[in-house]
Amino acid sequence: MSSTTASQADMEAARLPLGWRDQCSALLIPLNVCRHKELYMPWKCEDERHGYEKCQYDDYMRRMKQLARQKKAAAEAADE
Repeated sequence: MSSTTASQADMEAARLPLGWRDQCSALLIPLNVCRHKELYMPWKCEDERHGYEKCQYDDYMRRMKQLARQKKAAAEAADE
């Protein structure tokens, strides 16, 4: 578990839907608290939102690089 992943108990307490319980869940919980407190005003909670979106982007890039490595390994194995 990384520093950006919340524990199961934290996610249950924050009532995060299963689809949002990913690598960035620890950043989503305070973002949702801020959004609720600030009545979802778009100019509020910008720092929290930016941190969460950056985490989502980094996670996506990590998964795409991993997929590229797997495809390359599969292609090399098929050539042999």
